[in-house]
Amino acid sequence: MQTLSDEDLVAAILKRDARAFEVLFDRYAAALHRHACCILHDDVPAHDVVQETFLRVWRRAEQWDGRGTFKAWLYRIVTNVSLNHLRTVKRRRELPLVLPPEPEDEADVADLVPSWMVDNSALGPEAAVELAEQRESYRQVVARLPGDKREAFRLVYEMEMSIRDAADALDIPEGTVKSRLHYARKQLAREWRDF
Repeated sequence: MQTLSDEDLVAAILKRDARAFEVLFDRYAAALHRHACCILHDDVPAHDVVQETFLRVWRRAEQWDGRGTFKAWLYRIVTNVSLNHLRTVKRRRELPLVLPPEPEDEADVADLVPSWMVDNSALGPEAAVELAEQRESYRQVVARLPGDKREAFRLVYEMEMSIRDAADALDIPEGTVKSRLHYARKQLAREWRDF
């Protein structure tokens, strides 16, 4: 069943084949989660968005009409559910999380982290900090792109979608995606140089 096309799997889901649903979930869940994280900047609601997306696939698979790829249809659902989540959060007032007090010394920190959670093969502290700073700088530069250009950039370069699939996911012509990518790359190159 792993080798079946998306179209065949959707046809099986319409017949309530749970195994076909599992295959589609395994095929796309991780990539959709990354996409939702890019929009929401938070892992927990991104997980919820992916679950909601696949719930919609199970309940309403017949809504995919075969125009465009199934993958693009999934990305459109994730994008819409993520944006709905952001609108909901904006309307709700959330209380800040109260953090526990900082540990007094190194011994207190060592007691808080179990040894099995420490990855000894990880980068050294300086390299890890540098890598984290570069990633954060990249995120900041991408976040400053105008919304339409940022979304096209993320779909093509971060989610590794083709221009055609990105156009389907955004419901715009391929030429518009190419134009947005061109301007996004120019702005990113300029800002990264300055950074």
